[in-house]
Amino acid sequence: MAARAKIDDPPSPVQDTEMNATDTMLAELQARRPGMSLDRKFYTDPEFYRLDLETLFYRDWLFAGHDCEIPAPGDYFTIQIGDYPVIVLRGRDGAIRALHNTCRHRGSRICSAPKGAAKRLVCPYHQWTYDLDGSLIRARQQDGRVDKTQSGLKPVRCESAGGYIFVCVAPVAPSFEPFRAQLERYASPHRLADARIAFESTIVENGNWKLVWENNRECYHCAANHPELCRTFPERPTVSGIQDVIGDPEITAHWDRCEAAGLPSAFALSESGQYRTSRVPLVDKAVSYTMSGRAAVGRGLSDAVTEPNIGSLLIFHYPSTWNHVLGDHAVTFQVLPIGPMQTQVRTKWLVHKDAVEGKDYSVEELTHVWLATNDQDRRVVEENQIGIRSPAYEPGPYAPDHEGGVMQFVDWYCRTMQRNLGGERASLSRVA
Repeated sequence: MAARAKIDDPPSPVQDTEMNATDTMLAELQARRPGMSLDRKFYTDPEFYRLDLETLFYRDWLFAGHDCEIPAPGDYFTIQIGDYPVIVLRGRDGAIRALHNTCRHRGSRICSAPKGAAKRLVCPYHQWTYDLDGSLIRARQQDGRVDKTQSGLKPVRCESAGGYIFVCVAPVAPSFEPFRAQLERYASPHRLADARIAFESTIVENGNWKLVWENNRECYHCAANHPELCRTFPERPTVSGIQDVIGDPEITAHWDRCEAAGLPSAFALSESGQYRTSRVPLVDKAVSYTMSGRAAVGRGLSDAVTEPNIGSLLIFHYPSTWNHVLGDHAVTFQVLPIGPMQTQVRTKWLVHKDAVEGKDYSVEELTHVWLATNDQDRRVVEENQIGIRSPAYEPGPYAPDHEGGVMQFVDWYCRTMQRNLGGERASLSRVA
């Protein structure tokens, strides 16, 4: 039996590193000046990145994909959340589930493809076989020696709402119900669960995930960087929904008209600041993100929506997704960090399930604006990251008139990390 550590034994290197990183980040958070960008470490330091994963991405609900991507039993897609490979699939009973993509034999990843269909899940290493609910069916040549009731794939918490699938890898997840209520109220008329993915794109931005979000949360940079998007998306902060929209007469009139048509539209922000929804008008009565402003899809996204000019429903949920839902299609975005200075951004274009490519829409017209915008955002984020890596960088002031959305995101991040790390630090202190 190993000897018990004495009270005065020095901490192990792993414990010391963890406590030092936690203490350092907490000190930085407590010293941060409101209205200023974050210190360099938050965008570059590997230990700060690890804390982001462990205390935020591994604890909270993350956008995984859409119900319509897995319409039939056995359909699945995979997602990588930090070190956690996860399978999301539809079971024989029609239920959507998520499972850890890790074989219970020796840990091999079972599904390596980004998506597919399977009658059963078979580990390619030693052919252990699992049913669609994760239960172990067969341990090849080991059936009499393995307790199948204790050897199924481990479940991941999974929820579906408004056509969106969210997962949480934590053993105990935060309540999903408040977000479900808000998301379903705004998104349900658009029937995304019955839509179809017309196109998807995945890019890697060489920048910290927070820079990706900060860039998204303002249009201060739009006029100089997004000529395609600015043809339809308003740069003015209150109209674009980037900033506080309360009291703007143009957007209030837009809400009133859309809500009269049965479409929830007024600005709604969660108490924590983590998620928000609002329907905003586009430029000059444009109805879609196209170069002409006309609809990209001849068939509306939802048969339940008949109002012709509804603008865009904006849905944000930190830290993993922002969305634009229009009358003719929806564009959804997934943000996942893959390194201290690398972020994967996956974009999906959803159309009515019966819309026919070549007849109702062309992929080029449907995707042109956001493919261009994503690449432009990639460039500005990467240039931002290069500048922040310089030892000469120091936090600078946000522009309140244009970067209120950035300030709101950064404030949410700082509050959340301070709360999570403070609890963790207190726990470590009690153990010590």
